[in-house]
Amino acid sequence: MEEKELKTSTKQRILIIVIAVIMLGSIIASYAAIVLNGGKSASSSTDTPEIDQAKVAEYEEAYNKKVTEFAEATKSDYDKFMNYKGEIKAYNETAANEGALAKRDLKEGSGDAVKTDGSNYLAYYVGWCADESVFDSSFDDNDNPTSFAKILDPSLGMIEGWTAGVEGMKIGGIREITVPSELAYGDSMEICGGKNKPLKFLIMAVAKAEPIKSMAEELDKAFMRYQYAQYGIDYDSVGED
Repeated sequence: MEEKELKTSTKQRILIIVIAVIMLGSIIASYAAIVLNGGKSASSSTDTPEIDQAKVAEYEEAYNKKVTEFAEATKSDYDKFMNYKGEIKAYNETAANEGALAKRDLKEGSGDAVKTDGSNYLAYYVGWCADESVFDSSFDDNDNPTSFAKILDPSLGMIEGWTAGVEGMKIGGIREITVPSELAYGDSMEICGGKNKPLKFLIMAVAKAEPIKSMAEELDKAFMRYQYAQYGIDYDSVGED
């Protein structure tokens, strides 16, 4: 794939745009009010969506419930994955950046080969930087994990290094991939303390099948409802993905 960034769903992109518009509108309105009031701050409200705190609390509770259910259902996978957590360690940034994409199978899978378009697998994962700091993961807590709290659907679109890195991997396997910056985010995004940084991933591929498929979708939807509500937006009223 040509893209260097993760893709997002239509609803996620809408949320990002709306948040940006709200923030920009608030800044402009506040600045205009200060100018009109001779430099004094204004107390008038802006045209931002009204936030229903009761709804926010309701969706937060629903989301936390889904996280708990997901953690319980994926405990067996979590225990298997944790056997390899010790592989998450510091590495030489320069060597990783100057070298080619590297793959290392820690556990061979016994299922079908994963499709690089992400159509037949989901992934538990950890992504970390050269200094060993974790920038994203399926864990409930990056530093002191006790369970999984999410799973990745690669069909949404991945960085080039991930797509190439899982090639040849089988369902049920656990693989470490080292991604030089040119196959990650390059100079398009700051990550791991700057631009042009190499990344490492620990990936466990599982079949995109029931019941995990539905659980992942429900968890994602519960999370998005909660996120939208915090900005006064009704997730279910936004256009379909």
